[in-house]
Amino acid sequence: MSCGVALALSLLLTDPNVALAAEQPPAPAGAPVSVASEPLFADIVTRSGDLRGVVQGWLDAGMADQPNFLTGEAFTGFKVRAAQLAALDMQGHLILKERGTDGDLKCILRGISEDMPKKVEAVEAAASPAERRVALDELHYLLNDNVEVITAPPQPEV
Repeated sequence: MSCGVALALSLLLTDPNVALAAEQPPAPAGAPVSVASEPLFADIVTRSGDLRGVVQGWLDAGMADQPNFLTGEAFTGFKVRAAQLAALDMQGHLILKERGTDGDLKCILRGISEDMPKKVEAVEAAASPAERRVALDELHYLLNDNVEVITAPPQPEV
């Protein structure tokens, strides 16, 4: 068995995102194509937009000031959904990496995937309601960025 095949098999066995990425159809050849209409990327946009709306609602209602905010069902459910979104962002990164296309988006999706859990942790670690609002603002910005980078028209490589 060649080293490449052995490596591919070991990755498939250790990371389910690699297997999911490999199942996606290849991108068409030619000019840059937007991935925003592909099911996975459209799902990322929808989920990120939904979570962004949740965070904005918390900010508008002052929910971050509530003493039980972090232990409430709304936040604990949000954490699960944010982790799922981060996994989808990583899957999108792996798909684009496998295709060899859209270097910027590929890197941004990986960064968002890695930053999402950190932003949620920052909300949890905030020592005061004011710090929690700042952390929620940063999380809101990241979720907004997740939508905008996928829906932006693709640019030719330079």
